[in-house]
Amino acid sequence: MKRYFIYFAYNGKNYCGWQKQPNGITVQERIEERFSTLLRIPVSITGAGRTDSGVHAKIMTAHFDMEYALDCALLKERLNRILPSDIAVCKIVPVKADAHARFDALSRTYKYFITNKKNPFRHELLLQVNYPLNYDRMNEAAEILLKYTDFTSFSKLHTDVKTNNCKIMKAKWNKENDDWVFTIQANRFLRNMVRAIVGTLIEVGKEKLSLDEFRKIIENKDRRNAGTSVKGNALFLTDIEYPESLFENQE
Repeated sequence: MKRYFIYFAYNGKNYCGWQKQPNGITVQERIEERFSTLLRIPVSITGAGRTDSGVHAKIMTAHFDMEYALDCALLKERLNRILPSDIAVCKIVPVKADAHARFDALSRTYKYFITNKKNPFRHELLLQVNYPLNYDRMNEAAEILLKYTDFTSFSKLHTDVKTNNCKIMKAKWNKENDDWVFTIQANRFLRNMVRAIVGTLIEVGKEKLSLDEFRKIIENKDRRNAGTSVKGNALFLTDIEYPESLFENQE
């Protein structure tokens, strides 16, 4: 049995998130359908994590097993021909037999895009705000996140995870042309976590929350105290990092 990682990107607008579910079309479902059609055998892929409904991925990973060696370049080309236009395979690579797309990931990075300028061409990929925000204060609050590990306050309630602990390595707002972009990197994320953090940071930027109040929201571990989650249309998964030792030598 040979194991492979598949790297792909998708526009999440038309999907109920990544993971298969009974009540809507998902990215995982579409890829597995096309995979199985192409190879004429049932194919199951295990993703690196979940993305919520409407959230996008510039890079997402999953692993799958095959009983025989694949021509990765050819498979990528053939998959892209039959996948919907809003899903694209970036590459397929062989990995060690025990490599796991979810559990072996060292970090994941998300970006959230905000603008105060109306843009008829990118409005579906941005959150437009019509009020001033204090981004310096928002960055001060973002730095506070790095000092904590329990993010229950920013987690969707009643999830099936065993712990709400995460290690955040980076959390920062930067200006990129007309956009403000929030970049956050962590070893793992809870469901709805990034959208809840951004919504709460916006309250700080509107100066409705002080830095001390932001800190107390984290410490109180109560989702009801945090801000409203922002829309998923402006959120992108942009990177997943793995140890080099997982990958087979492709010389």
